[in-house]
Amino acid sequence: MPTSLASWLTYLESLHPNTIALGLERVGQVKQRLNLQPYFPVIIVGGTNGKGSVCAMMEAMLHAAGYKVGCYTSPHLLDYNERVRIAKQEASDAELCASFEQIEQVRGDIALTYFEFGTLAAMQCFIEHKVDVAILEVGLGGRLDAVNVFEADVAVVTSVDIDHVDYLGATREKIAFEKAGIFRQGRVAICADSDVPQALRQHAQEIGAELCCIGSEFGFAQHQGQWDYRSKIGSRSALPYPALRGAFQLNNASAVLAALDALKDKLPVSMEAVRRGLVEVELAGRFQFIPGKPQLILDVAHNPHAARSLAQNLGNLPPAKTFAVFAMLKDKDVAGVVQALDTRIDEWLVAGIDAQRGATAAELAQVLRDNRVGGAVRVCDSIADALQQACNRASENDRIAAFGSFYTVAEVMRARGLRGG
Repeated sequence: MPTSLASWLTYLESLHPNTIALGLERVGQVKQRLNLQPYFPVIIVGGTNGKGSVCAMMEAMLHAAGYKVGCYTSPHLLDYNERVRIAKQEASDAELCASFEQIEQVRGDIALTYFEFGTLAAMQCFIEHKVDVAILEVGLGGRLDAVNVFEADVAVVTSVDIDHVDYLGATREKIAFEKAGIFRQGRVAICADSDVPQALRQHAQEIGAELCCIGSEFGFAQHQGQWDYRSKIGSRSALPYPALRGAFQLNNASAVLAALDALKDKLPVSMEAVRRGLVEVELAGRFQFIPGKPQLILDVAHNPHAARSLAQNLGNLPPAKTFAVFAMLKDKDVAGVVQALDTRIDEWLVAGIDAQRGATAAELAQVLRDNRVGGAVRVCDSIADALQQACNRASENDRIAAFGSFYTVAEVMRARGLRGG
C-alpha cells in the first residue's frame, strides 16, 4: 500500500480508466461499507461559477460563530491538502493517508475515481474530527457528482451557464437540471442566479424542495459603502463588503446568508460573526490582487461566464494597459473566453499547460488570431516564462492578469512563491 500522500495520489489516478466517471452507484456502495453517516448538517454547493467563493464565505462565517467547520472543495491550486479543511486548517498528510487506507481496505473490486476517493476521505476526516457542520463543493454537475451521495440539509446553486457540455449537456436548461440534482425533498434549495432556469424551478417543485431565489425570496441592496441583506425570514443591515473582490460577490454572500437562514435553528450565527466572516474571508485565485508593481491579478476564470465576470471586474478598475498571462485546457471554450476578454487585454502572452488536457501555446495563439483580437499575441515557452515576459514588458503603472485555468494560476503562484489554500 502507498505510504506517502504523493504516492497515494499517484495510485488514485491509476485506479479508474476515466478521470471523470459520473454516477453514484460505486461511491454509494463504498460509503455504505465505511458506514459514513454524517450526524451534523451538510451544506452542498453547486453551480457553474462562484462555488468556491460561497464555500469560503460560509466557512468563514460559521468559523467566526465558533463552530468547527469541515470544508471540502476542489480542485486545489498547489497542495492536495487545500481540498480538506477542518476548523480552517488543512488536513495533514497523515490524516489523508489514513482515510485513503481505510477506503482501500473496504472498496474491494470497486474502481473509484480520484474525486470519489477524495470525497469519501474528506467525509471520513470530518466525522472523525466531530465537526459541527460540513460544506461540500460539487466537483462537476450535481445530480451524479460524488458529493451528492450525502444528503444536503441545504443546497446552493450559485450560477448556471454553459460548461462541461460533454457531461452536462449543451443547453442552460439541461445543465440546470443536473445542478438541481443536489436538491432534497422538504429541504431548502437556494439559487443565486438572477435568471433562474425553468428546469431548476420544475425539479424543485417535482421533488418538494423549498426553492429560494435571489430577487424574490432573498436579495440585497447597496448603499454608501455598505450593503443590506433581506429575506422572508429576516434581514441583516449595514454589512461590510466581502474581502473577496468582484461584481458578483454580493450575489454569493446573499446566498450564504440565505443558507444560514435555513439552518438558523441548528446553527445560529450572530451579526458579529457574519461581519467577521465577510471581512476575514480568503480565497486564492478569484480576482486576487498580489501586492507590488506592476499590479498582478490572479483569476481561475476558465469558461465564458467566468470570463465575462473577469472582464466586468477589470472594466471597473482605473484604466491601465493590461497584459494577459493566458493558458487553458483544450476541452474548454477557448474562443468564448477570448471573445469575452478581447476588449480588456492589450497584449496576450500565451503558454501551454503541461497536462493531458492542456492546450498548447500554438493552439491558443491560433484561436486568438482566428478571433482577430485587438491586442498583440506572443507565444511563450511556459506559464512562468509568460509571467516573466509580462513583468519585463509592463511598466509599474500597468497590470498583469493571469487567467484561463486553475493550472495557470497555480503556476504563477509557484513562480511568485505564493501559498495556495
